[in-house]
Amino acid sequence: MNKVAIIREFFEFLRQHKKWWIAPILIFLVLFGVLVIFASSSTLAPFIYSLF
Repeated sequence: MNKVAIIREFFEFLRQHKKWWIAPILIFLVLFGVLVIFASSSTLAPFIYSLF
């Protein structure tokens, strides 16, 4: 199963079960994970860490 199919299946689940409140939580967690990965491997890390 490819990544697009997993995302499509997740949105079908949200639509069928009326669980739209889960979407912002997952989007935030994904964006935060990307920020952590970017901050740990970047020369901009000291500047990103100063935001917190």
